[in-house]
Amino acid sequence: MKKLIFSIFLFVFALGLGQEKLTYQKPSKEILELVDAPLAPSVLITDDGNYMVLLYRDYYKTIAELSETELRLAGLRINPKTNIGSRTNYYNNIKVKQIGKNEAIQVNGMPESPRLSNFKWSPDQSMIAATNTTANGVELWVLDLKKAQLTQLTDAKINANMRDVVNWFKDGKSVLVKMLPNDRKELINVSEAVPQGPTISSNDGKKAQNRTYQDLLKNPNDEFNFEQLARSELYKVSMDGTMAKWMEPAMYSNISFSPDGNYVMITKVEKPFSYLVPYYRFPSTTTVYQSSGELVSTLLEVPLIEDLPKGFMAVRMGMRELSWRNDHPASIIYAQALDEGDPDKEVEYRDEVFQLDAPFNQKGKSLLKLKNRYYQIQWGSDNRAVAYDYWWNNRNLKGYLFNPSNNSQEPVIFEDRNYQDVYSDPGNFVTQKTKYGTEVLAMDGNSTFLLGQGFTKEGQFPFVDKMDMTTMEKTRLYTSKLEGKKENLIDYNVKKDELLVRIESPSEYPNYHYKSLIKRKGAQQLTNFENPFKSIQNVHKEVITYTREDGLELNGTLYLPVGYDKTAKEKAPMILWAYPREFKDKNSASQNTQNPNEFTYPFWGSPIYWVTKGYVVLDDAAFPIIGEGDEEPNDSFRSQLVANAKAAIDAVDGLGYIDRQRVAVGGHSYGAFMVANLLSHSNLFAAGIARSGAYNRTLTPFGFQSEERNYWEAPEVYYTMSPFMHADKMKTPLLLVHGEADNNSGTYPMQSERYFNALKGLGATVRLVMLPKESHGYRAKESILHLLWEQDQWLEKYVKQKNEQELPTPMGKDK
Repeated sequence: MKKLIFSIFLFVFALGLGQEKLTYQKPSKEILELVDAPLAPSVLITDDGNYMVLLYRDYYKTIAELSETELRLAGLRINPKTNIGSRTNYYNNIKVKQIGKNEAIQVNGMPESPRLSNFKWSPDQSMIAATNTTANGVELWVLDLKKAQLTQLTDAKINANMRDVVNWFKDGKSVLVKMLPNDRKELINVSEAVPQGPTISSNDGKKAQNRTYQDLLKNPNDEFNFEQLARSELYKVSMDGTMAKWMEPAMYSNISFSPDGNYVMITKVEKPFSYLVPYYRFPSTTTVYQSSGELVSTLLEVPLIEDLPKGFMAVRMGMRELSWRNDHPASIIYAQALDEGDPDKEVEYRDEVFQLDAPFNQKGKSLLKLKNRYYQIQWGSDNRAVAYDYWWNNRNLKGYLFNPSNNSQEPVIFEDRNYQDVYSDPGNFVTQKTKYGTEVLAMDGNSTFLLGQGFTKEGQFPFVDKMDMTTMEKTRLYTSKLEGKKENLIDYNVKKDELLVRIESPSEYPNYHYKSLIKRKGAQQLTNFENPFKSIQNVHKEVITYTREDGLELNGTLYLPVGYDKTAKEKAPMILWAYPREFKDKNSASQNTQNPNEFTYPFWGSPIYWVTKGYVVLDDAAFPIIGEGDEEPNDSFRSQLVANAKAAIDAVDGLGYIDRQRVAVGGHSYGAFMVANLLSHSNLFAAGIARSGAYNRTLTPFGFQSEERNYWEAPEVYYTMSPFMHADKMKTPLLLVHGEADNNSGTYPMQSERYFNALKGLGATVRLVMLPKESHGYRAKESILHLLWEQDQWLEKYVKQKNEQELPTPMGKDK
């Protein structure tokens, strides 16, 4: 096998690449009309239910925006001129609506050409802080809800390159802000810098098996630039714009105030840096200060994390997952591994959770031990809280009811299930605000409440349950059974008996409503957003279920073309779109999580556009890859892929809607990997579309997707699953698309380039489209329109107009 791989590499690298010069194109009118539809605003609602904030933005960036200067350092993408993430989403308008009144009010004082982000509620939710990015930097602004007035507080001197840019002091009269330090040095222009010597990496014999991260530091110049861009000074900024330095420059990452506002926990990035891992695995120091800025205690000093034990559940030793306890004024919660962070070690308990009270100079108090890895805690009171743990390898999740004041009292495990088993999901606990403004369990005496998605074999029926925390018995308060509509349960205000829901249908845009569970009064509609996609609002849509050859039940959402006559049943071409998902049991893999009443929304990467062009679309077709017991899902990846695809085509063909000789398959990321494998190992499809995929798994040798084993542990799996290794079997037209600036782990642009070279050299029909400036998901409107044009041209040529004489070999036969 090694000789074969080596020969293939030599052959591929010897090939030339023929380019086609082409400017950005636009798709047909039918598709363009859907792309240009206006986007409804994002909605923020105050906890008291009195105000609604509507945030508007353009759905797409421009290629000019993506072409602004960008530095890729330590896992971050930064615009060094403006000092904010170069891929940040911006909002360009704000309106405020008083709930119960008809019209939303346009906010006054908007900046010129607004680019707003980093929204942060004040403690009493009367104001929202936000940043505005100008051509030269980032400013701080604040919105007064009652006045619907936006006011500028600082010049464009904010450093928004790292997280937690703005944090409110507890009195709501000032904010703690990261500002550019006065001593920042000029950045090195790496393309022009003269090297001072070689870049050297070394290892002292320790194993450091890391994923294939992108945008890492590469040399000392990168290190210098990262440090300059990460350093900030902390300033206290009052609502009248006055400023006072709060702390000297450092590489501040996480910042959080204690619930009572008297303390601030701050994490700083330290040296030495790494060329193997992103910044969040660099050394760090976590320290607690008084809100006045005086040092209280250094809690934690973490070394560089390059050599964790193998496995998804591996963690470092020592304190981790530090957070404030929501129902206490100033207590820090953290977890520690009891298995040395090594998932291969057999122990009764994996993690232990501790509490450390102010002034944080004593040993932490043990709260409970967990069977699996610590996930989260939802606090209720001094003697009642809920903890969760999980274990990826068997998909197990446990919920514990425990007494934080008495660790000798045995926790009650009230939930113990496979977290992929959505039919058994009991829902999420409802929370309410404390006097500190933090979230805790919403209690009514000894009872609390759960909001569930309500997936069942018969369909989706969201619910509200009331659970007695002493007996663990539940009472169903509400089940959503709206005919022809989908209802998402967002939140429940127990004291006001207000259930916030979002209701939609295939033709009705999602809108917010208040409902009452106890008083049973009529629903109050809060928003009235119109459907912007009128041309497809009457398209037939249904969730179909069908069976794989091994008896596994599958499903997908089926769309028929605009104006399709179901009685005539004209044989139409079809697009099958999917994404493989790994499971450890057949029960979870067969469950249906699709709802036919969901609003039909053609986002940029959707195949739904093609219902306007005469295509049947089977979207989100179930593609489970199952490995039960000691067997891993990827041990039979290829055969299960083909079985999933054949079952889907058989099902729609059985309904009489399609010409099965004219079926295309498409996917993005791991879905693209699926497409390339299907076209290499079956004759089910007329053409394929693979976007931003990885095709050679030897380039991700320490695991990929849900594969924990490294290449040297499972070489046959890596080889068998890699379409690159089987490029000689590709006989079906394949459109490859990739963003030139893809930053997703494993999906380097080189993956598509090398795969294209191999396919071209072996005589396959293939086209490679590299989208300038685009990352793993595509953002610029020019790119999106061109992508849709490329896909439309490909489908038209190789699927809709497929030569009837070029019939594939018998269905499902491996090439």
